[in-house]
Amino acid sequence: MRIRYAARTDVGRKRTHNEDYFALIEEERLFLVADGMGGHASGDVASKLSTEVIGEFYRRSRDPDASWPYRYDPARSYAENRMLASICLANERIHESSMRNRHQRGMGTTIVAFHLNGSKAFVAHVGDSRCYRIRNGAIESLTRDHSLLEDWKDARPDITEQEIREFPHKNVITRALGMRESVDIDLTSVRIEDGDRFILCSDGLSGMLTDEEIHEIVSGHDDPEAAVADLIDRSNAAGGDDNITAMLIECRY
Repeated sequence: MRIRYAARTDVGRKRTHNEDYFALIEEERLFLVADGMGGHASGDVASKLSTEVIGEFYRRSRDPDASWPYRYDPARSYAENRMLASICLANERIHESSMRNRHQRGMGTTIVAFHLNGSKAFVAHVGDSRCYRIRNGAIESLTRDHSLLEDWKDARPDITEQEIREFPHKNVITRALGMRESVDIDLTSVRIEDGDRFILCSDGLSGMLTDEEIHEIVSGHDDPEAAVADLIDRSNAAGGDDNITAMLIECRY
């Protein structure tokens, strides 16, 4: 499989400090976007630490004799176990660091991870950073935000668009790395088809642009670099209320 990819992050128009972080671990075909929280002193620490710990675990676990910090689930594949263990370890390291350092107390981060493995992709996430897939002229979110708004929508299937717009706690997330000693991670796998394009992003992008706008922008560019640049520019033009990170991965056979 041939892949092309690009990523960019931007502070946005309303913030003075960027707490988003992304990583591309090329040899593993692993792509990460994290959105830190906890204020100027620690949100960026948490997001960067999450990607560093995950990358470190992937490098160490290449050795078949490497020890695993968590129980190996025989019901899951090696690729799934590896991804889940890396994120659990990141959660543990962030939580430990926040407990040791009072200036980092309460820090945390979202994470969305995308791993290409043969003809499949594995997507794991915690929080409200997202992964979209564009296929056959349609966009689909492969993740569900861990947020109060999504919980409310689940409890109220008859909710109107007006009520969603007026919901007062749109940005409150219910899961993040580092907030507790353990974390629940959502993981899914998808089979890759020729021409699939995947977008990983922080809520600074998805909160400014609709899914349809994201689809329109990405579909208007053949070059991944141009697509992510346009996503950032359009998010800033829509208000740029938060840090913005966009990553695009294109798969071809």
